[in-house]
Amino acid sequence: MTETGGECCAPITRAPLSESAAAELAVLLKAVADPVRLRLLSMIGSHAGGETCVCDLTDAFDLTAPTISHHLKVLRTAGLIGSERRGTWVYYWIIPDVVNKLGALFTPLTASSSLPVEVALASV
Repeated sequence: MTETGGECCAPITRAPLSESAAAELAVLLKAVADPVRLRLLSMIGSHAGGETCVCDLTDAFDLTAPTISHHLKVLRTAGLIGSERRGTWVYYWIIPDVVNKLGALFTPLTASSSLPVEVALASV
């Protein structure tokens, strides 16, 4: 509430998160709470064609290949990205339903907004 009694912003959820929904979201948030992983996720998600080769990711960082692989594994384990080996290289893509859970958590509800986070989490 503001000093004048009106709401200052729209709520981001219709009801408090359940214990299981909060635990699920915490895993996703923990996975993206690292600057390298957040950059990797954004690079994969914005790559033309919807997927990118690990060879296109490693050059963007001043890190060793094993370190990049570790960060990609964290994102993959959290379910935010998928991967497939093709010959020598591994290709990565975003898992939209899982990434959208993060967006739903921070998208203010409006009269025309879609499902609350609890429902969005249950749908995947």
